[in-house]
Amino acid sequence: MSTQTFDLLDTVEYGGCSAKLDPLKLKELLRGLPLLHDERVMVDVTTHDDAGVYRISEEEALIVTTDFFPPVCSDAYTFGRIAAVNALSDVYAMGGIPLLALNLTLFPSKDIPLEVLADILRGGQDAINESGALTMGGHTIDDAPPKYGLAVVGRVHPNKLITNAGARAGQVLVLSKPLGTGVAIAAHRLGMIAPDDYEAALRSMQLLNKTGAELMQQYGVRGATDVTGFGLVGHALGMAQASQVSMDIDTAAVPALPGVRQLLDEGCIPGAAFRNIRFAGDDLAVHCSLAHKMLMADAQTSGGLLMAVDASVAEALVADLRASGLHPEAAIVGMVTEHEPGKPYLSLY
Repeated sequence: MSTQTFDLLDTVEYGGCSAKLDPLKLKELLRGLPLLHDERVMVDVTTHDDAGVYRISEEEALIVTTDFFPPVCSDAYTFGRIAAVNALSDVYAMGGIPLLALNLTLFPSKDIPLEVLADILRGGQDAINESGALTMGGHTIDDAPPKYGLAVVGRVHPNKLITNAGARAGQVLVLSKPLGTGVAIAAHRLGMIAPDDYEAALRSMQLLNKTGAELMQQYGVRGATDVTGFGLVGHALGMAQASQVSMDIDTAAVPALPGVRQLLDEGCIPGAAFRNIRFAGDDLAVHCSLAHKMLMADAQTSGGLLMAVDASVAEALVADLRASGLHPEAAIVGMVTEHEPGKPYLSLY
C-alpha cells in the first residue's frame, strides 16, 4: 500500500469497469465499422471476445488487448494494481501467457501530486511483474480525471486458444471468483459496507486470473470469458451467442462477496447493473428474485473467469481452484444447453 493520503475517489463519479460505455450504445457504434480481414486473424471484434488473436506461426499466436479506467478505490497503489490485473485478465481468459505490457496513463499533474502517479505505476508494475510480462514503456497524457491501465500482448499455442465461442451443449459453467465488486464499490461511497467486506472486494480485484488460466489449459477448456464491466449477464450472454448455445445460470449457486447480497436487499444497486439488464433485452429470461438478478448484472472490476467445462472434469477443476488457496469460492454455477431459435440465450433461475 502507498503512504500518500490523496483520496482518488474524490476525482470521479464512476470508477473501474462501471465507467464503461453503455453496451447498447457501444454495439451500435461498432456496427458497420470497416475492418480489414486477414486469414491470420483468429479472433477479431465479430464475437466481442476478450481480446484479439493473431497467428504468427503454427506454434504461436499473439493475444492483443487493452483496458484502462478511472480510480476504483482511494489508494493509488491499490488502484494501479487492480487496473493492471484487470487488463492482464483478458490474456488469461483466452488461455494465454502475458508477454509484453505498455502503461496507459491519464493524470492531472496540476491537481494531484506526482507522487500519487508514482504509486499508481508502482501498483501496476507489481501486478505486471507477478504475471511475468515485461514492461516496454507506455504513454502519459495530462488530463482529468486520472485513468490508468495497460495495453498487453500475450502468447498462446493456436491449438490451445480459449474463446467465448468455444462453449458446447452438455458442458457446465464454472465461475472462479465471487461477484459483487460493483455493489461493494458503490456501498463504500455511501458508507453502507463494513470495512472488512470492502477489503475483501479489494483483495478479489487484485487477484490475477493466472491460476484459472493454467487450470483451464490443464483440463482442456476451450470456452471461457472473464467477467468485467458487462456483468455475468452480459459476458455469459456474449459467450452463449458466440457459441450458438443457451446457458442456464443457477443464481443461488453463484458466489457473492461478503455482505453484497444484504446490500442488494437494502437497495444498493449500481446504475451499471440496470444498463447491463437493458442490454440483454429479450435474449435474457429471468426466473429469480430482483436481488439475484441484479447481482448477475453487477459490473465487475477485475472479475473472475467464467468457463464452459466438460461435466466429467468440472468438479475436479473446481477442487483444484479451491485447493490453490486463491479461489476458495470457485463453483459450478450453471449449464450449457442447445439453443432453440427464437428462445433466449441466457436464463437466470
